[in-house]
Amino acid sequence: QLYRDARECLTLLSQRLGSQKFFFGDSRLAPLLKAKLPNGKLQQHLKSLQNLCTYCPSILSLYFPWDGGEMPFPASPRG
Repeated sequence: QLYRDARECLTLLSQRLGSQKFFFGDSRLAPLLKAKLPNGKLQQHLKSLQNLCTYCPSILSLYFPWDGGEMPFPASPRG
């Protein structure tokens, strides 16, 4: 049941995004797309929704332009 609800949620998000570049508001899709999960069914469904897969890198490059999502580590202080 949980998987079906999550799958339906992703499908509704895909329909809501349509061909727009951004949703209004916040989204937590990129971690779901990138995370290593014990069961890949939901991730596979997300990957089948092309507009959501395009959305995730757009958000990552907007907010993390230095390398697409991984924050740089500051240089360690020397003393």
